[in-house]
Amino acid sequence: MVPLGGGARPLPVRAARGRLEEGRTEGTQMEGQGGRIVAGVDGSASSKAALRWAIRQAKLTGGSVDAVIAWRYPSGYGWAPVPDGGADLASEAQRTLIKALTEVSGLEPEVPVHPLVTEGHAAEVLLRAARGADLLVVGSRGHGGFTSGLLGSVGMHCVLHAHCPVLVVRDGEG
Repeated sequence: MVPLGGGARPLPVRAARGRLEEGRTEGTQMEGQGGRIVAGVDGSASSKAALRWAIRQAKLTGGSVDAVIAWRYPSGYGWAPVPDGGADLASEAQRTLIKALTEVSGLEPEVPVHPLVTEGHAAEVLLRAARGADLLVVGSRGHGGFTSGLLGSVGMHCVLHAHCPVLVVRDGEG
């Protein structure tokens, strides 16, 4: 369960491998709801701003938010020893998502937020999660190496390939 601030009820975080969370059908919208917004989260300031914007928009439209974080094993050359216990990248991604939701989602506790932790490349995971969504919201900059650029590679890929509108949100800093 995800503890959320501001009196919001806890939400389960489900891990997935290349699929949407159980019980959710791609491309569907429940009758009477204002639509589904997918927000990409990576723990960066701009992704938190994107999540905040998505939650506020969902409140205005009566919709819901799918907060999506992706993780994957790093590619490398050769073999490197892994410390005892190994790297639990899925758990680290889940902690990052919980922290972002704790900071942001308490603003509008009545908005349904569906957290999703998925293995895969961030852009591919977001595009898959956004199938049938009304909007995909991403931050302008993630944790990539070229922080002075105008738009990160994940955001650019989503803008170019999504089958729904994409909103890119800056963090307001810089």
